[in-house]
Amino acid sequence: MGDEDRRLIVRGLARVEGEGRLRVAVRGDRVERAELSIYEPPRFFESFLRGRDFREPPDITSRICGICPVAYQVSACNAIEDACGAQPDDAVTRLRRLLYCGEWIASHVLHIYFLHAPDFAGVDDSIALALADRPRVERGLDLKKAGNAILELLGGRPIHPVNVRIGGFYRTPTREELRPLAEQLRRALDDALDTAAWIGGFDFPDHELPYVMIALTRPDRYAIESGAIHTTGGTRFSAGEFPEHVTEHQVPHSTALHARLDGHRYLAGPLARYTLNSARLSETARQAASAAGLGEQCRNPFRSIAVRAVEVVYAVDEALRLVESYEQPSAPARVLHPRAATGHGVSEAPRGLLYHRYDLDGDGTIRSATIVPPTSQNQSAIEHELAGVVERNLHLDDADLTMLCERTIRNHDPCISCATHFLDLTIDRQ
Repeated sequence: MGDEDRRLIVRGLARVEGEGRLRVAVRGDRVERAELSIYEPPRFFESFLRGRDFREPPDITSRICGICPVAYQVSACNAIEDACGAQPDDAVTRLRRLLYCGEWIASHVLHIYFLHAPDFAGVDDSIALALADRPRVERGLDLKKAGNAILELLGGRPIHPVNVRIGGFYRTPTREELRPLAEQLRRALDDALDTAAWIGGFDFPDHELPYVMIALTRPDRYAIESGAIHTTGGTRFSAGEFPEHVTEHQVPHSTALHARLDGHRYLAGPLARYTLNSARLSETARQAASAAGLGEQCRNPFRSIAVRAVEVVYAVDEALRLVESYEQPSAPARVLHPRAATGHGVSEAPRGLLYHRYDLDGDGTIRSATIVPPTSQNQSAIEHELAGVVERNLHLDDADLTMLCERTIRNHDPCISCATHFLDLTIDRQ
């Protein structure tokens, strides 16, 4: 193709989070490298936590992300409780799962209707989607409100909840306070089922990802707030063994770390959860999966929106079950006493497995903290996938190739403030 510098720039990509740039080097018809550069400044949360009291991580880490703060709170609680050698009682654990369902609903619905669906509807953004199909977008807004209602009632507010503490909650609701949620969730279940059926009618490109996938599993239910770590390669390990299998490393072109699973790139998130756990969905969610055109597994990243829709159905269904069977805990939290120990905690954020580790002194002072978010784990796989996408589509003009790269990124719903608000795609051809 000769010597050519081809530069594609998109200023203000508004349907993903964070800031990033993609640079691709092409020699002839081969992509030599693709670098997804994340240039947001480091946020230093792990440093902020050093020297803090062991009870503070849920409040501090929830500020990492305004969309999935509960994930950070729950992983933090799991890790600190592990270090202290004490777990909350079952009633508190069920309430924590209900809170997490609220976050799954709110986060997934935001992604489906306002970030991802416009790609399949052939419109520029959610405003154009609302103009074309206002009743459907209003239904999506009502569905998101159901998730927010759970977050507000249990967490104190829908963004950066303030009612979560180590060992449980500062206050737990009465049955009477939870009762109004049941009716709202019944309506939300109809909206969620409609959403899954609607998405099942989208036109999905054929594409399969080869990466090993990782997610939490439980024998008794679809894993959300806790579980053992399992991979599609058959490896299974506990949260405490996570550092033995997952290692982080810095790359020159990004302020965000990359990760490897036993030396290989891998993928966390909805595709991983569904592929490993679809048999543990509720009957209603399995029916929604069939309506959305999903089988027992899903490795097509373009169909990730369908998996998220099914997970919304599951989260609403599960939240309704938890509300209807709710018994107020005898105490809102278990009192934990610190000890010199290391604790590990994992949970399933909407975007994938989220790991926390804390080293405590005997008086409860945090000596060190490690947080590995799902987008950090997925970056290497996304970058590798983008290289293949570009190489297979070099015949496209600048606008179409850039759009395809954006769609590829949006399939994974990256969050790089916890991924890419701004895409500057440069292709260097030699």
